[in-house]
Amino acid sequence: MTRMTVIGCGYLGAVHAACMAQSGHDVVGIDVDRPKVESLASGRPPFFEPGFETVLADAIASGRLRFTTDFAAAHGNQVHFVCVGTPQRAGENAADMTYVDAAVNALTPHLSPGDLVVGKSTVPVGTAGRLAGILRAAEPGAMLAWNPEFLREGFAVQDTLAPDRLVYGLPAAPADAAAKALLDEVYALPLSAGTPLVTTDYATAELVKVAANSFLATKISFINAMAEVCEATGADVSQLADAIGYDARIGRRFLNAGLGFGGGCLPKDIRAFMARAGELGADQALAFLREIDSINLRRRVRMVDLAREVCNGSIVGRRIAVLGAAFKPNSDDIRDSPALDVATQLQLQGATVVVTDPEAVTNARRASPGLHYADTAMEAAQDADLVMVLTEWDDYRSLDPDELASVVAGKHMLDGRNTLDPVRWRAAGWTYRALGRP
Repeated sequence: MTRMTVIGCGYLGAVHAACMAQSGHDVVGIDVDRPKVESLASGRPPFFEPGFETVLADAIASGRLRFTTDFAAAHGNQVHFVCVGTPQRAGENAADMTYVDAAVNALTPHLSPGDLVVGKSTVPVGTAGRLAGILRAAEPGAMLAWNPEFLREGFAVQDTLAPDRLVYGLPAAPADAAAKALLDEVYALPLSAGTPLVTTDYATAELVKVAANSFLATKISFINAMAEVCEATGADVSQLADAIGYDARIGRRFLNAGLGFGGGCLPKDIRAFMARAGELGADQALAFLREIDSINLRRRVRMVDLAREVCNGSIVGRRIAVLGAAFKPNSDDIRDSPALDVATQLQLQGATVVVTDPEAVTNARRASPGLHYADTAMEAAQDADLVMVLTEWDDYRSLDPDELASVVAGKHMLDGRNTLDPVRWRAAGWTYRALGRP
């Protein structure tokens, strides 16, 4: 058992803290947001993540997990995870390091010789080296490691308890052996199950996460670029993706054309990566990411244009049902959500938009109060001239086209995620359109 601190109890930190407690460690979660801390301490997650509520309740009941706003609670623990956010700076592409720096500065008075501070936040390369200098000045006997996270929203509990790989960015010798030993103790269960481990230097560990996100963003934007070509030629991007996906060098995953990516990681991480490359004089190496970002944002504009086409050239006065507000299914996260962005643009251009989502309506209502909201797809589609699927929830995949037809004003379906069966919907009398498909 390791006594550990998790600083920052948002999505990453709260899940990490609860899963570490479930793995048998003694954990204290620290956050400056008192309402969030109180919610977590009472077993009520402040966000939706499948399986997390059960893990959180079990960890609290075991006595191995508690939450506080007091950094003094870190004293006596040997491993301290930094899991705070690194949002995009206002008006810039670069990452805002305010929260990371504040967390480390608040922690240092409570460190002891032999303690290990472990960064998990996604940061610009070079951050770990800078923070290591701050720690050496405050407590020469403390160590720093970088251990990037690879959580997928909707699968965060699984990805924490059974990760597909572990990466340790370790300090220089001789501290590397001690730091690795502590991390091996923390991750004893996944390591015993054969999880691959990469041990490396700070810079490489920092780059792993942003490189992975950049590659995924590139793959998603590639198939969306192909969707633009398919629209111009009458080809079918879904069949194209199936065909090239059989190539083992390419693979079918993340080749689903549609509205593009959003959320709190991919968009801001690739922009921060570009900004940091510019600072290092390597901006030409990542120039392609500018086009990746541009392709992704064009999908949203194209979706609004396609809605206008389906509505015979104008959406003014039209009633449009938008199914989906979260940036992806199995989440209530609306950060940089393509679905909510499109819904807002439709309303700004004169449509009456009714949004629904299985989990994200509360967050969407707070972020975009000017839209209309409904609890179910059937309610949102009442008297709608157009129905749009913009988040690929299973609830929407399984919709009955005949049942939905009984409440709409016009049987027009715009599938923004290429998630429905066009043959089935057309057979039920619907006009079916999707990005990149004839």
